[in-house]
Formats: sequence, C-alpha cells, structure tokens
Amino acid sequence: MSSNATPSNATPPRATPPTAARPGAMPPNGSSAGAPEGSVDTSAHASADVPESDPAPVIPSASAPGAPAGVSANAPTGVPGEAGVPGEAVTPLIRGIAVLRRLTAADGSSSLSALERATGLARSTVDRITATLARMGYVRLDGRDAVLTPRLMELGNAYLAALRLPRLLGAHADALADELDESVSLAVGDRDGIRFIHQATRRRAMSLSFRIGDRLPAERTAPGSLFASEWNEEEWAHWRRRRATDPEDRGFPAVPARSRPYAEERDGPDAEGAGRSSAEGGGGSVAESGGGRRAESGVSGTVSPSRLTTVGDDFAERAAEAGRQGWASDDQLIEPGLVAVSMPVREGGRIACVVNVVSHTSRHSAADLRETLLPRLRTAVAAMERELTLERATPLPDHVGHADPGRPTPSGLADWTSASKHELGREFVESLARGLTVITAFGEGRGELTLTAVAQATGLARATARRALITLEHLGYVTAHDRVFRLTPRVLGLGYPPLSRTTLPEIAAPHLTELSQQLHDSVSLAVLTGDEIQYTGRVSTSRVMSVNITVGTRLPAYATALGRVILADLPEGQAPLPTELNPLTPRTITDPERLKAELDRVREAGYALVEGELEEGLRSIAVPVRDRAGRVVAAVNVAMHSTRRTAESCVRDVLPDLHATATRVEEDLRIAGCFRQVPLN
Repeated sequence: MSSNATPSNATPPRATPPTAARPGAMPPNGSSAGAPEGSVDTSAHASADVPESDPAPVIPSASAPGAPAGVSANAPTGVPGEAGVPGEAVTPLIRGIAVLRRLTAADGSSSLSALERATGLARSTVDRITATLARMGYVRLDGRDAVLTPRLMELGNAYLAALRLPRLLGAHADALADELDESVSLAVGDRDGIRFIHQATRRRAMSLSFRIGDRLPAERTAPGSLFASEWNEEEWAHWRRRRATDPEDRGFPAVPARSRPYAEERDGPDAEGAGRSSAEGGGGSVAESGGGRRAESGVSGTVSPSRLTTVGDDFAERAAEAGRQGWASDDQLIEPGLVAVSMPVREGGRIACVVNVVSHTSRHSAADLRETLLPRLRTAVAAMERELTLERATPLPDHVGHADPGRPTPSGLADWTSASKHELGREFVESLARGLTVITAFGEGRGELTLTAVAQATGLARATARRALITLEHLGYVTAHDRVFRLTPRVLGLGYPPLSRTTLPEIAAPHLTELSQQLHDSVSLAVLTGDEIQYTGRVSTSRVMSVNITVGTRLPAYATALGRVILADLPEGQAPLPTELNPLTPRTITDPERLKAELDRVREAGYALVEGELEEGLRSIAVPVRDRAGRVVAAVNVAMHSTRRTAESCVRDVLPDLHATATRVEEDLRIAGCFRQVPLN
C-alpha cells in the first residue's frame, strides 16, 4: 500500500501486518512520561529478572469478581500502575506478547482454551488477541487452534538484520561446519543465558536439535563461560537470583531440566538436612549432568546435602578461566554425550558473539575436541574478526526480512490499522498491532533509533511509539542508552525457534489447502530431483474421479506442467533431460527442439499448461515458486480431468488464483529464508 492509501484499500483480501522500515534489530528501552527522548523509565526494569519461560499460573477459566476486564482472578494482568508495570505501558501489548510466548513454548501451536489456561486471560481476551494476530498474518486460526506462521519471523528478522552478525559471519560458520563436519553455532549473550543466532547443523542420526532463537542457561554452555567473563557484579547477582528461583532450569525449555539432588531421608545424628537440596539450590544429579561429583557421607546409602555439587556451582571459576585462556569447553553440561568448544569473536575489544562447535562423545571426547578442532576454530575466528573490521555500512535491499512489497509502507500503517479496526471492530486490538510493528522499525543500518526515528519509521504518532517502546522495554525486548533504542536478543523468543525449522512444504501447506478448497481441485507442490519432479506437498479432492498422486511420487519433469516451469528457469543447456524423451501418451512432446520451444514459451508466459502428455484425460496448469534470489525452487499446480475445465477456462479462471497462491508461498518463504536456508522437502 502506498503512503497515501485510504482505508478502503489498506487491507488486502489476505490482510497482513504493516511492515515498517526494514527488519532486524538489537535492544531499545522505553522512555518515561515527560522524559527526554531516549531516557529510560527505571520502573521498566521490574520484570527483567523474571525467567523468559516462567511457569504458567493455574487460573480459573472465567474472570472473577474484582479482576480487571478480560483477565482471570489470579492472572498477572500487566495493568499500568501495578507493581513494576510502568504507568504508560500498553496493556494489550503485554497480553499479546504473553500469548505469543505461550505459543512459542508450545512449539508453535496451541488450542485457544490451552492459551486461556496458560496465560490466565479470559477467553474473550484470548479470542481478540488471536484474531488480531491472525489479521497481522502472525498466526493462523485452524478450527480451535492458533498456529504460528512464518510471517511472525519478521520480528526476529528485525533483530538479526540490525545485529548484522548472521549476515556477516554466517557464511564463515557454514564453511567451518563443512570443514570440520561438525555442527557450528553462533551465539550472543542474553542476560544470564545465551541465544543462538545462526545454526549450521550436520544431519546425522544423532544431530543437534537446537534452533535459531533457542535460549540456554549460561552455566550449562561453553559460550556462557565466555560471556560471563565480561559480566559485572550486577549481572552476576542477577544470575545468582535466577539460579535460586529456578534451580531446575524450567525457564529454559530448550534444554533438559536439571533434577534437584536430594539426600535420602534417614534417622540418626546425620539426619538433619536430609531431603533438602544442595546449597546452590539445585542442578542435575552429578551422574546425569556431568557438572559435578557425588560426595560420600560416610553412611551407606546416604549423601550429605552440604557436599553435593551441581551444574553451575563452579561457573564463576570456569568463566574466569575462559577469560584467561580465550576459549571454553562444554563437557556434557547440557546432557550426557554432548561436548563443545567455543571461542569469542571480538569487535572493539568486546565479545560480539561466540562460535560454538558441537560434537558427540561417540565422535570426540571433550579433550580430543579441543586438541583437534581448536586450531582450526582459531583460524575461522580470526577470519570473522577481519570481516567485522571491514566496511559495514552497505545496506541490504529494502525487502530484507519483510514480506511482499504490497503490504502497507511505514507511513501507511495508520491507514492499515484504522481499516482493520473499522472492519473487525472490537475484535481487532489496534494497540497490539501497532506495538508489535514498532519492532519492525529496526533493521539493517537501523540498529539504533531515536524515538523520533521510530515514530517516522512506523508512521505512528510520537506518543504512541513512545508508549510501545516503554512497554517493550518493560518486557525486556528493548533497551535504551544515550537517547537511542535497540532491540534485545529476547525478540527471537517470539516464535523464532519453532518456525526456524520450517520446511517449504510446511510453509506451502495452508496455502495449498486454501486454493484446493476454493477451486475444488487437487493442488500440489513439487521440486526438481534430477530429471524428475518429486511431489513434496499435496491437497487432493474427494471426487469420484480425481488425480491419484501422493507425496513422494516422482514423475518425468519434461512431461509435466510442474517440471516445465522449473526447467524453464534453468540456464540454456542445463536442463536435466533424459537422453531419450519417451512418449508417455500420443500427445507427449518427444522432440527436443519442440520441447525447447515449449520451455521458451513457458518462461515467457510464466506458467505451463500440459494436456494429456503424462496421462490421457489429465490436464494440469502450474506456476513457479521463487526464493529470495528470484530462483525457481519449486512449482505449484492445479490438476483435473480434462472434462472439468477447458484449457481456456484454466487460464482464465484458475491461473489468477494459482499465481496468488504462489505469491503467498513466496512471501512466507522470503521471510523464513532471510537468515537460514529453508529445506525444500
């Protein structure tokens, strides 16, 4: 939508959230009422010590007398004026982010009733929030379930683009993974934990399951020791408080919880203290965690609680050692069998990120990992640091991290939200939509923004942008320093981990279903494998006579509409065609020159229509699916019996909807593939 679009055209049929500026950012803070631009409301730090995945309260399903509207009696309401909540915080934004966090913790999908129980919000509030997120394209409402969609990744893309490290160093990490044949990660510090910003994972029977955006406790990782070597006393105090309040690491769902070691209860002079946790407040049993040792108490079958050690008890010592030697190792701190070695990548004398090489004890011991891989890791880190010293001002294209160009521009945001509010009424929470859009104001070359810049980038009133920033700072998604705002790594916790493993068939599935329901015909997705196409996604109809093809089926590319739109995109002479084009039916093109002319026509027209060449009576029309670079990586088709529609009808009635479906798949693919390679099958 252009900047002067009116509400009537602000929202397309499949409305999506306005995408202000370019995505990608680091941490900002909100400013307090009447404070100078960029100043911080100190009360906003009140929630900073709360674990990111704090346990959900057990709440009655309906609002109780005296509870704020839309909130169950025992639910944390986030209402301004409550303890720790800034007076100008935006309550709907707080609640909307709570819903997104719960969906993330549920691996991207949850029933609405489960969200009601987990958040403590009233069902009507959950319904309004999910309706708003669906309007923005961040969730899909599938019956009684809410499902995160790839479009939500634009929030995390905003942080990653502003950070710029994945773009600058990702290729180095990938090359190192190829050289070592081990999984390699890039991580940044996130308060008392670490968060992954890039993953180059080796595919094995036993492979690393961590995802971009996953947050791990610092004391159970090699990168954590390196980041902690730069902590100040306040940061160490925060870490100790978290250890005391969350001794089992329940606030870190990406890692196995540590079981707290208890001594067996017994009688006698040594019974005092039996059954209590260790002095540190918990951790895993030593045998399981690899982070400590079991001490003998002198009494058979008992262990002295005062002498139990757990994962993290020696963290301060490990951090100091990591700071001195310039690297750190992880000998099964997360779970048995997992070992790692890490080195920091420094910029301006400070740690910008940490490179982490992970293996399994079946391949390397911790000592062997250090001796074998550390020299090559040093070489890779040196190359990364040289990369960071080069000119970093070259901006990425405007589309980085965003969806289609047709979505509202920053200055058109107010029109879009107004149109959505007008259409949906109270079911559209405008302040939630505007608050989340503030995150997308950050991006490549826009890592630090003033309040005025945020307002201009989003098209919001300065006061509206300010309240959103105050709220985001309160929740830990933004920090402020010297009158500028930056995103924090916590933004990656809003859906990125479950969505970062999404494949192209998973991205396409809801769009294929929608098209099939609209046309009442079979719809498929396929990729090129050698000189054949392989079906990777399919939605069939329930007709008496329908096209009977299943996912995984392979067919010759030259005789199918799906294959021809992919072949037509390949450079001249590089189409993988069999040496002999066999006639599958009397209509199959078997002459190479005729096929070449047909591929030229397909390339020019942007679609392929095949009638009876694969099977008599089968008509298929297909269009390409392109990646971020414009390369055709797959194709979508609609197939039917030739008696259902004429060729002219296919072009007139089916092709526009087929193009629209492919465009929506491409939009999601561009967002999902901004900082990762999306698997095609």
